[in-house]
Amino acid sequence: VRADQNVYIKQLAACTGIDNIAEAITLLELNNWDLVAAINGVIPQENGILQSNFAGEASQASMYGPPSQSEAADAAAGGAVPPTSSSSSSSSPPSSSTSAFCPSNSSSRHIVERQPRMLNFRVEYRQRTVELVLEEGSTVGEIKQILETELAVPVSKMQLKGWKSGDVSDSTVLRSLHLPKNNSLYVLTPDIAPTASTSKHSALQESLNQNFLLVISHREAQRDYSLNFPGSRTIQEVKRNISDLTNIPVRHQQWEGWPASASDDSMTLAVSGISYPCHHLSVCRRSSPANSQEPTEECADVHMVSDSEGDDFEDASEFGVDDSEMFGMGSSTCRKAPMMPENSENEADALLHFTAEFSSRYGETHPMFYIGSLEAASQEAFYGKARDRKLLAIYLHNDDSVLSNVFCSQMMCADSIVSYLSQNFITWAWDVTKEANKARLLTMCTRHFGSVVTQTIRTYKTDQFPLLLIVMGKRTSNEVLNVIQGNTTVDELMMRLMGAMEIFTAQQQEDIKDEDEREARETVKREQDEAYRLSLEADRKKREAQEREEAEQVRLEQMRKEQEEEKEAIRLSLEQALPPEPEEDSAEPISKLRIRTPSGEFLERRFLGSCKLQVLFDFVASKGYPFEEFKLLTTFPRRNITQLDPGSTLLEAKLFPQETLFLEAKE
Repeated sequence: VRADQNVYIKQLAACTGIDNIAEAITLLELNNWDLVAAINGVIPQENGILQSNFAGEASQASMYGPPSQSEAADAAAGGAVPPTSSSSSSSSPPSSSTSAFCPSNSSSRHIVERQPRMLNFRVEYRQRTVELVLEEGSTVGEIKQILETELAVPVSKMQLKGWKSGDVSDSTVLRSLHLPKNNSLYVLTPDIAPTASTSKHSALQESLNQNFLLVISHREAQRDYSLNFPGSRTIQEVKRNISDLTNIPVRHQQWEGWPASASDDSMTLAVSGISYPCHHLSVCRRSSPANSQEPTEECADVHMVSDSEGDDFEDASEFGVDDSEMFGMGSSTCRKAPMMPENSENEADALLHFTAEFSSRYGETHPMFYIGSLEAASQEAFYGKARDRKLLAIYLHNDDSVLSNVFCSQMMCADSIVSYLSQNFITWAWDVTKEANKARLLTMCTRHFGSVVTQTIRTYKTDQFPLLLIVMGKRTSNEVLNVIQGNTTVDELMMRLMGAMEIFTAQQQEDIKDEDEREARETVKREQDEAYRLSLEADRKKREAQEREEAEQVRLEQMRKEQEEEKEAIRLSLEQALPPEPEEDSAEPISKLRIRTPSGEFLERRFLGSCKLQVLFDFVASKGYPFEEFKLLTTFPRRNITQLDPGSTLLEAKLFPQETLFLEAKE
């Protein structure tokens, strides 16, 4: 072991230029003596990948074919594949060489701290929403502790729902769940009564606390089960209970009666759309022949070793063991359940079955396979914001290939590969073991990628599977950057993934730049449109105010004219109704009156002494001084004539034989 450690220290120093032995040992120990991971921590740029001839080799490699014989020979000369960190211990480093990963110029290398992957959680509780960001090395219990502080809900009364894999324990590490970057969860507290502030969600909370009666018919056994479940139970939990009653595993259950809204097994019964208080369902075992019987004996996968470890093992033929039996292919007692049923109703169900079977065979540490159609996976990978886009990795499995077990157990389940795929790729999988499933895949590929990709997949033979297609979305069409065959190594697989990532990153930077420029233009246009709209609105309001003002002026002018016309009509009628002015030599008593107006002019007229005061008032009004607005006063002694009885005569008012009066406006 000491000799192997010394070799690793020397190789790390040769590849990275680290002369300090203590620093090299520390770096290797931090990476569990995984030399490839240690080298990946010593990089020339901030993008977190090795910069060497890998990009050139990857770009020059055949787009659809395997590496050439010379490339394979170079890879073999460079060294075999080291086991992953999950299969090695800190005290026993792998015994493989990684000289193929050592760039020629090591003087410019520097250590960059490897940042942990961060996960975003949006947690809903009644009317509240809490945003959390945690490292994937955290546990579910740590999330609950944070929520206890934020929501003031004890952890013991808290149920955290929404996990894709069903219920999890508080000690579950987030990394083992293979979660996407963004996740949505919700908290249930059935033991805590809702307060008045949660009235908006009282209906949902009530439905979560309601009991649903599910009448489930087991068609094969011709037996009905009447089961009560609270609304907070998930569909997945119901299926697990039925598995215990009928001995039909969840992945082999075929259901009828679930509403169309119940599209996700993580949904609770309260929101799944089932009928309350009773809902009828039926279940049976899937009709696929491969699922008609359970394997009588669990088949253990054969752990294959790299070329560098081959010297430690003797040829299996010396022990009379057939190759097919070594790979679990020749013994009927070791027959495995198929990765994917042949006649699945939809792609999501097929991929759920694939993920469950993959985990059963190779363990929980594997890439997070996208659950959904190939079209949906392409949409998520290619058609979001440029900063959020990813490469699409399509894994094609074939149980009839002797390479499948080795590729899955040592490549697809390697910690470095799982981490790299999870961070940079949307991984979608399909099983082409059955001809019907293969034909279905070719149809999907023709629709999404064209006939060239379909024809290329068709040309690969069974012993060349499994395949890993690396697809990049482009503006006009999708492009397959690389097709990685099953006869590869962890080193070469990582190299090709990193090479594809370099090409994608360059394209992504251009897309981000174009998108930013487009958004900047759209922002300027929106601002200009908004300014123009506000200007039009201001002009409209100004015009309306001006029109209202003009209309008011017209109305006032019209009223003034009408009032003047009315006054003129009254004045003319009064003037016509006045009795004629008597002659000076009239035999009757005559009173001569002189009236001073407010403007300083004088009105003079003769009246009969027997005339009423009303005649005098009408005369003054006929001259434009109506009785309602003006008062008529004597000079001395000062008297207000307009306060006298209009029916009294001038003689009675002592306005005889002559008198000087003056007009004054009433207050």
